[in-house]
Amino acid sequence: MLDLPDVSADSARQENITRILETAERLFRHYGYSKTTVADIARDLGMSTANIYRFFGSKADIHQALCGRMLDQSYQMALSVRNQPISASERLRAYTMAQYKMTLETMLDEQKVHEMVVIAIEREWHVIEEHIYRIQEVITEIIAEGIAAGEFVDQDPHVASKCFGAATVDLCHPQMVAQGLNKTYQARPEELIEFAIRALKK
Repeated sequence: MLDLPDVSADSARQENITRILETAERLFRHYGYSKTTVADIARDLGMSTANIYRFFGSKADIHQALCGRMLDQSYQMALSVRNQPISASERLRAYTMAQYKMTLETMLDEQKVHEMVVIAIEREWHVIEEHIYRIQEVITEIIAEGIAAGEFVDQDPHVASKCFGAATVDLCHPQMVAQGLNKTYQARPEELIEFAIRALKK
């Protein structure tokens, strides 16, 4: 007789992981990542620090999991834009502007969240790289459809996606967005997006 997986145990484990992440995110947002310890998270949850370590090896592991959740929101937004019944140019415009607004609202309006993202980028965590690759794939698909429709000139969509991302990185990288605010010598987001889209048409 085959042993069936203990669904209740898996469910309980996932519930604990979710509780830990939600509590950690709340404390990180309130006190800042650097000032919050694993002991603080355990105390808030009413459990021992050792119990936290049953699910996460370190505070950095908790941080990575939180960054993964935040970046997945961005990815889901990109997928939603990709599936819209509008032209490739309009989808690229909609995605890039939405990503810029998300960076402003989620990361810059809450400086403690900004700190978390900056630390993740500086440490070159795999969740950041994975996110970049996934977004590149979505942009590649949009550009490829634009090429097939005659909207963009014939070109390698993979290379074009990387170039489009590089041209608009100032609109999605939290540090660059922060540094570019209220700088009159920099192009406005709408101008930068239009410039990048025009490059695909030449």
